Amino acid sequence: MNGLLEDLPQEVAQAAALALDRKAEGVVALDLRGVSSATDFFLLATGTSDIQVRAISEHIMEEMAKAGHRPLHVEGLDRARWVLLDFVDFVVHVFHPVARDFYQLELLWGDAPSQLFAS
Repeated sequence: MNGLLEDLPQEVAQAAALALDRKAEGVVALDLRGVSSATDFFLLATGTSDIQVRAISEHIMEEMAKAGHRPLHVEGLDRARWVLLDFVDFVVHVFHPVARDFYQLELLWGDAPSQLFAS
């Protein structure tokens, strides 16, 4: 982890805070600008159970919607092993620990600057 991202968008920081509200672990933002053209940021978070993964994801969606930010696309909410919330400029990934260990997005995007959020 590279420390603090100087120009982290408020929406990404808000989504991170919302994940922490539901006791998410390993909350980290990856700055993909200059690394990928798909989106600007990934926000990764882990829940310790399927129920917690769903709760974190639903909390982020509900609270972000109140601020006028709705995901363009949502995947995985029904199984809650890996939930993807696509807000276009940033994508939130909420993982079950086994899925996060398997996909290892931090390693895949290892060149990206990152910021870890304290729980």
